[in-house]
Amino acid sequence: MAIDYHTDMKNTDIEKILINMVDAGCAGEDIERVRRLHEAGLDDDIVRCLRRCRCDLVEELHKSQRKVDCIDHLIRAAENGF
Repeated sequence: MAIDYHTDMKNTDIEKILINMVDAGCAGEDIERVRRLHEAGLDDDIVRCLRRCRCDLVEELHKSQRKVDCIDHLIRAAENGF
C-alpha cells in the first residue's frame, strides 16, 4: 500500500490549525466544524469559518476595550474627586 505524503502533510497541517484555534479561544463548535470541513475536503469553507471566528474574536476585543474605557473613565473621575 502506497503512502500519500500529501494527505499526511495536510492532516498534520489541520491538526496545527485546530491546536491554534484552541489557543486562540475559538468555540468548540467551530473547531469541530473545521475538522469536519477538512475531512470533506472543503478548504474554502475552512477559510470562511476561520474568518468568522476571527470576527467573533475581534468583537470580543471591542467589548473588552469598551470595559477598559469605562474603567479609565472611573479612574479619571476618582483622581479628580468625582
